[in-house]
Amino acid sequence: MEGGLSATEDRLRDLMVRGLAGDGAAYHACLKELSAHLRAFLRRRLARLPDDVEDLVQETLLAVHNQRHTYESDQPLTAWVHAIARYKLVDLLRRRSGREALHDPLDEELAVFASSDADAADARRDVAKLLERLPERQRLPIQYMKLEGLSVIEAARASGMSESAVKVGVHRGLKALAAMMRGAK
Repeated sequence: MEGGLSATEDRLRDLMVRGLAGDGAAYHACLKELSAHLRAFLRRRLARLPDDVEDLVQETLLAVHNQRHTYESDQPLTAWVHAIARYKLVDLLRRRSGREALHDPLDEELAVFASSDADAADARRDVAKLLERLPERQRLPIQYMKLEGLSVIEAARASGMSESAVKVGVHRGLKALAAMMRGAK
């Protein structure tokens, strides 16, 4: 099965790269395959909102098209597309909760959260710097599973690693990060 996932990743990446180079048929085929892939990906995450799946697939494909110039061909395509899909999913959930939130009274306690945004941004930068110091076989599994929320299977597909290598990479990488953080104090 792993070989099939890697083959799918390789095929999609090849279609995207050819599409970016001007091959319209390859780009069309890439978007068509991605739409089926995204539909399955989003159905699992929107089980309670099945009517929104198709809209979200289209929004994601549009974002992929609009941001295609940012895709780096040496990186896994599905991980890049999943990240875009997650942002679109978060936007959808915010819009839905935002409607309900319009009826909530505003509290002055919300000011507490303003400072935590800056702290969170600082923490993200610090984590990114530490992650850069890890070897790729540890960094990628942590990035895909812990930061992007991919499953072991999805992380394996995105990284081109076996599922067991992904699990080992996460374990060893987190251990290495903890050691780095202890050393920084």
